[in-house]
Amino acid sequence: MDFLNFPAILVAAVSALVVGFIWYNPKVFGNTWMKEAGMTDEAIKGGNMSKIFILAFIFAVLLAMTMMQMSIHQTGALSLIGGDASKALPSYTAFMADYGDAFRTYKHGALHGVLAGFFVALPIIGTNALFERKSGKYIVINAGYWVVTLGIMGAIVCGWK
Repeated sequence: MDFLNFPAILVAAVSALVVGFIWYNPKVFGNTWMKEAGMTDEAIKGGNMSKIFILAFIFAVLLAMTMMQMSIHQTGALSLIGGDASKALPSYTAFMADYGDAFRTYKHGALHGVLAGFFVALPIIGTNALFERKSGKYIVINAGYWVVTLGIMGAIVCGWK
């Protein structure tokens, strides 16, 4: 069973950008985020948007690949045999026959993504924000984005077989 589903990874990466377009829209959290981040319209317009979106997409691809490891439990079994299923003992084949699709649902992936948002993204963003002297609103807006985004990414990469 191959767990590296490139179409799912790419769609999950695009979903991060789509959620960002919505989340940081001025009609949603964009204006509050700009205020709390100390951003201005001039600063935003002065950025190299091509570079920003290309790098954001590359980072999202890396996150989608990480979400596969976090949400598809069978990758753990694959790692135990060294990653090469063709050299595995018959017990691996039997295990995968019995449990190869266990917990491979959109719902399960979303759960792992949301947990990653709360237990990985929030502490990282929160710690940085505290030292940068950012507000609680700043932390909630940015961490909220990652909770939602990682939930969607986890759903895509886990459920798409």
